[in-house]
Amino acid sequence: MERLHVGGMAHIWRVTRDDMSPPAILKAPIVQDGDDATAIVSFEMEQMILPLLTGPHSPRFIASGDFSKKPYIVMERIEGESLLSRIDHAPLPVAEVTKIGIGVAHALADLHRQHVIHLDIKPSNIMRRPNGEITLIDYGLSRHDLLPDLLAEEFRVPIGTGPYLSPEQIARDRSDPRSDIFALGVVLYYLLTGVRPFGYPRKKAGLARRLWRDPEPPHSLNPECPPWLQEVILHCLEPEADKRYATAAQLALDLANPEQIQLTERAEKFSADSWLVARRRWWMQKFSPSRFTRSKASRRASAPIVMAAVDLSEANAPLAEVLRETAGRIMKTAPGARLACVTVIKTSRLRLDSPQDEQGANLHVRRLVDVRAWANDLGLLPEQVTAHVLEATDPAAALIDFARENHVDQMVIGAGSPIRRTIGPTAARIGAQAPCTVTLVRLPRPTDLAPEGEDVETEPDSGFGI
Repeated sequence: MERLHVGGMAHIWRVTRDDMSPPAILKAPIVQDGDDATAIVSFEMEQMILPLLTGPHSPRFIASGDFSKKPYIVMERIEGESLLSRIDHAPLPVAEVTKIGIGVAHALADLHRQHVIHLDIKPSNIMRRPNGEITLIDYGLSRHDLLPDLLAEEFRVPIGTGPYLSPEQIARDRSDPRSDIFALGVVLYYLLTGVRPFGYPRKKAGLARRLWRDPEPPHSLNPECPPWLQEVILHCLEPEADKRYATAAQLALDLANPEQIQLTERAEKFSADSWLVARRRWWMQKFSPSRFTRSKASRRASAPIVMAAVDLSEANAPLAEVLRETAGRIMKTAPGARLACVTVIKTSRLRLDSPQDEQGANLHVRRLVDVRAWANDLGLLPEQVTAHVLEATDPAAALIDFARENHVDQMVIGAGSPIRRTIGPTAARIGAQAPCTVTLVRLPRPTDLAPEGEDVETEPDSGFGI
């Protein structure tokens, strides 16, 4: 047993046992007479939440002991280092900041899907495994949507790390997952500029300023910051939660596709908002009724990522039209939704395919143009739509992987030709394996393709891009 760290609320030990491999971490709260009860309550919260979490973005729970004897939590030891080690090297290159942002956004999306808001996102709580995957640690200040929030019930002050607290946390609302998006925006700003966007306030008045004040634009501190990254960071740091990214999944999708980010006035700012704009925000937050009414589930339901798997081959043109109509109807039910339009170029396993079409144009670019044209007829706002061309030997696997990696909530896909009696194998496999709701779309079966009582010949679904 080796002590690794003494924090403000707990001791961290490296522990081993004959029947336990590899070594684990034991966390024990610091409990002394007269101490602030926050350490005890936050430890209780982590004991409740950590065993419920699954996946690589949180440490694996091993065991725990309660306060009747000796309180402790034993969990997986994450090999790797925290982002705290990179702070001294800030400002970091844009490519590294972007990669970190994508990883943390994916981790947050996974956490939010499990009904948990972290509420203490900061460099020391963000770990990078040797394979580059992000793991979030320290759930003492977190909230689970289906468990009692002991911190909210027992304390009447903002709880968290000052520089990273969201405006709603300062207003003592712990129910909004967009608080984690705000904190991630602070982290990205800090890594990109070497400066905390709101300093390090220690008093309530200093904390409260971010309810109505925005930070200096990152480009004013780091001229290497491209407009699209300033757009993303300031979008995360909006004082009003409703103006931020609706979900971490949408944020990850933008960071992974910077060329498709729709730039607004945020991208062009060279200074913080005027005192008049700040005054208006101050007035609104002071005299408006509480905005904190919806649960995480309802917020996510209003801002899903919808994926349209589009086959634009000439033979499937009628089906593509029906697919577009279906996608349009789905998007109308959720005004905050994002539509990812995806098509697949099927390649051979030997990679001998020509990158050009019959007219000599780049096939990937041609497909991208075609997908964008297909999406344009939906009449959606540009910031609601992204277009993606995948190249894969297995179209079904590529579509399933895209849905999983981008936290897609619903996929819409054509089920095949109207003359086929069964769903083709590509659509059937996606329906069985996709990590989301799948809507299969097909043309109405025509009644005049074959005489009554006569069988119709069927053929297997060949997949996308043939």
